[in-house]
Amino acid sequence: MIQILRNVLFLILFVAAHVSADKPTTKHGWTYLFDKDMSKWTTYLGIPRPETMVTGIPKDEKGNYTQAVGFDKDERGVFTTSVVEGEPVLHVTGEIYGSVHTKQDFENYHLVVQFKWGTQKWPPRLTEPLDTGILYHVIGEHGVDYWKAWALSQEFQIMEHNTGDWWQIAGSQIDIRCEKVANETVPVYNPKAPILSYGPGGAGITCMRGKDAEKPKGEWNTLELITFGDKSLHIVNGQVVMALSNSRYTQDGKVIPLTKGKILLQSEAGEAFFKGVKIKSIKGIPAQYKSYFN
Repeated sequence: MIQILRNVLFLILFVAAHVSADKPTTKHGWTYLFDKDMSKWTTYLGIPRPETMVTGIPKDEKGNYTQAVGFDKDERGVFTTSVVEGEPVLHVTGEIYGSVHTKQDFENYHLVVQFKWGTQKWPPRLTEPLDTGILYHVIGEHGVDYWKAWALSQEFQIMEHNTGDWWQIAGSQIDIRCEKVANETVPVYNPKAPILSYGPGGAGITCMRGKDAEKPKGEWNTLELITFGDKSLHIVNGQVVMALSNSRYTQDGKVIPLTKGKILLQSEAGEAFFKGVKIKSIKGIPAQYKSYFN
C-alpha cells in the first residue's frame, strides 16, 4: 500500500510539473506568456549572412541571400526552449537577426521579463557588446527596419551596460527628457532635463538609460516595462532608468499614436536567455511612478 501511495504521489508531481511547463497560467492578475512550445509566440528571421547555411532561400551571383527566412522557419535553432526546474527558458543564439513575437496585441500593461547573457557573438557584432532587446507596440510588416528584421515599434534596449536605452525602430517617435553629458556620445536620460522629441526629424534615434542598473554578466536581471496610453517606463532590476511619452509615428504626413501592438524579443547577433515573462493589464500609471511624467 505504501508503495502504491508513493507511486500515486510521484505521478501527481510529475503531471503537475509538466502541466506548469506546458501551459501558460494566470496568477494574481498576471498571465505567464512562456510555455515549452512557445504557443503564444511566432518567429520571424531576416536575411541570413552569406556564410550561414539556410535551405530554400535563393542567393545572387555574389553569394548573398536575396530574401528573409520569414515566419516560423528556424532550421538553425535561433530560438529554442527548454524546461529548467519546471520553468520554460528561451535560448536565443542571435545567429540570424529576427524575433520571437506575441501572436496577440497588447496595450496598457505591466510586463516583466527576466534575462541573462550567454557568451556567443556573431557578425557584425563580434567586437561589440552583447545585444538584444524588447520591442513593444509592434505593428505592421516585419523586415522594414534598417536590418530588415523587425517592424515599426519602440525599443527597450537590452545591451551590455546599456540596458534600458530607447531606440527608434522603423520610424517610431517618442518624447524623452534627455541631455548631453560629458564623456558620452549619446544623450542620457535625466528626469529633470528638457523634453526632447526623438525619431525622424527629431533629436536622434536613441537616448541612453539614466543609470547602469544591470547585474554582473551571467546573473538573471529583471526588466519591467510599464506602458499606459502614450507613456512608458523602462525599469531595470527595480530602478527606473527612463520615462517616455507621446509614443507615435508619422505616415503620409499624419501623426498617429503608437500605443498598442505585439511584444517582441530580438535576435541581434548576441546570445541571451529569457524566462519568467508575464503580463497584466493596468488602468493607469501606478501611483509611485506618476511623478516621472509631471
